[in-house]
Amino acid sequence: MSDRDCLHKTHDYFNEDYLYFGDVINPPDASDRQAEAVWKLLSLSQGSPVLELGCGYGRITNRLAEKGARLTGLDISPILLKKAEADAVERGVDVEYVLGDMRSLPWRDRFDAAFLWYTTFGYFDDVDNERVLREAASSLRTGGRLLIDQVNSFAVPSHEAPTCYVAQRNDDLRIDMMSNEVLTGRRHCERLIVRNGFVRRTHLYFRLYGFPEYVRMLRSAGFESVDAYGEDGVAFTSDGFRLVIVARK
Repeated sequence: MSDRDCLHKTHDYFNEDYLYFGDVINPPDASDRQAEAVWKLLSLSQGSPVLELGCGYGRITNRLAEKGARLTGLDISPILLKKAEADAVERGVDVEYVLGDMRSLPWRDRFDAAFLWYTTFGYFDDVDNERVLREAASSLRTGGRLLIDQVNSFAVPSHEAPTCYVAQRNDDLRIDMMSNEVLTGRRHCERLIVRNGFVRRTHLYFRLYGFPEYVRMLRSAGFESVDAYGEDGVAFTSDGFRLVIVARK
């Protein structure tokens, strides 16, 4: 799949349907808990300049702004950014939202911390995924921290049959059919939306990396230390569903 095809599919995937089911997939209390985990893992404080890459509709970004950090959010979806900006206004917080590609960032040595939350890393081929890490490193000041949250590849057996997840809101359905591509380490999501009498299908894949791969890539990108945690910052276990990486520049 070419980069252009990947970006096109990303636009198709992160759309109004994605927003519609947002609070079903991530209820407000779950988003509150995750924002608190990000705050602690990145050792944030009042006034910390923080960048979220792939910020989506701002469910974590705006919550961190409410806690006192100075947030910038970047995303490639105008639809999601519009929702993020509206939510920031409702919450009374000032957040800088930027439409852009995480492989080419306009900032250098600006942020104390940056993060990619909820499997936002791995959309591209290996070369461009590493480019994202280098760009993130360049945006950080010396001593800055980068956090990456993804599905734990150890908890996703490569031989498993496709798995189906169903979310429902009123009479509408979102059906995700997940499968693995063993030779590339990619996890594929075929999404079926049944809403308002219409059926829509989208597809997205993302690359799952193991901890040794992260260590190699992040050190190559300019980070000095790399640590691993489990979901929301608990101790990592091989059978836990999430792998959370914290790297220091």
